[in-house]
Amino acid sequence: MVFHNFDELIAKVKGAPDKKIMAVACANDDHTLEAVVNARREGIIEPLLVGDKKIIHEILEKLGESIPEENIFDVPEDDLQKACETAVKLVREGRANFLMKGKVDTKIILKEVVNKEYGLGTGKLMSHFTMFQIPTYHKLILPVDGGMVTYPDLEQKKQIIENTVETLRSMGYDCPKVGVLACVEKVNPKMPESVEAAQLQEMNEKGEIRNCIVEGPIQYDCVMRKDLADFKGLKSQIAGDPDILIAPNIHAGNIMGKMYSISCGGKMAGFIVGAKCPIVMVSRGSTAEEKYLSIVVSAAAAQ
Repeated sequence: MVFHNFDELIAKVKGAPDKKIMAVACANDDHTLEAVVNARREGIIEPLLVGDKKIIHEILEKLGESIPEENIFDVPEDDLQKACETAVKLVREGRANFLMKGKVDTKIILKEVVNKEYGLGTGKLMSHFTMFQIPTYHKLILPVDGGMVTYPDLEQKKQIIENTVETLRSMGYDCPKVGVLACVEKVNPKMPESVEAAQLQEMNEKGEIRNCIVEGPIQYDCVMRKDLADFKGLKSQIAGDPDILIAPNIHAGNIMGKMYSISCGGKMAGFIVGAKCPIVMVSRGSTAEEKYLSIVVSAAAAQ
């Protein structure tokens, strides 16, 4: 199966037999709580809110929502480390299924996530999972990694593919189609991105990267439009129908995502994968809708 839009994904999560529990670190934030409240009202999640209780209650009152007192963990607004530690431990102890970042810098919460004593690390590479709905494409598309791994080498690209594929399969996808992007279709020794793309395809063909179809190097136009691939004489199993686009570096991935959002009118959801649970970690400047959709996608992926 595949999801063609976020509405299909929302319907799937709403229909799930078990409501997921989400721990929110530094929850004293208007946009974060608006997204959390929307997801709670739709029966998608039950939140555990960690942060300044007074501010949390003030925001909830404005939103016309009440959360049971036992689900609010009071930590002063200025003690960001303690709030993140508390939220991470709620997941580690099995009291929550996944984690969300509120009003706190990414580096602060990630430090707690990778804490060797009580963190959520698995020893695997953590990467950024981003899912977009854009008007000009027939299903949800995932450009990765535009937010976590800066200059991935061959092994890291392999792990980014595996992280993304495993997450999609946990959501119900059967065999995701992966395009490893470059500005050429032929291997050029002077372009290491093209060399690594071909190596990743070879790994897939040998069964070293499983449960997906990987092709590369492939240009963006050819992977997104089968007619253009045919015109160029490119034989491809995924042209016109990819699920995942592997960017050569964080800059390309980030620019691609920003273009989808800003210039194409796309909707976005994102979170961190590779830890013991999904970690909703969108920008503090993200809209309530982006945070809500990120909660939905994370709930679909959470075990």
